[in-house]
Amino acid sequence: MARRPEALADPIDIAVGARIRLLRKVRGLSQQALAEAAGVTFQQIQKYERGANRVSASMLSRIASTLKAPVAEMFGEVNPASGAIDEVAGLLAEPGALELLRAYSLLPRGAPRATLVDFVRTLKAV
Repeated sequence: MARRPEALADPIDIAVGARIRLLRKVRGLSQQALAEAAGVTFQQIQKYERGANRVSASMLSRIASTLKAPVAEMFGEVNPASGAIDEVAGLLAEPGALELLRAYSLLPRGAPRATLVDFVRTLKAV
């Protein structure tokens, strides 16, 4: 069977992969650690996370169990708001995003947080 280019990947596969990546990062697991727990290679986990390969039901169950999450959480809610959830999951999947958010949450409310946000906004103009 020929491989599907990522551009042709099913949007549901991409969304499931983004949730796997997000939950993996939240749990502090590397792709290698998740792969070992699921019984696959880390390259396969990479493909799942990108949506390049579909995750079988049994594999999704193993991954969800490792991530201590219900399988349904990998699909998100089936309503119009799930688009927003997918967008947030995509943003948090960016390298460094989760770490930045954690650091932000440790700052005192008010001026320190506002200063950080202003600083980051100035960087996009650079």
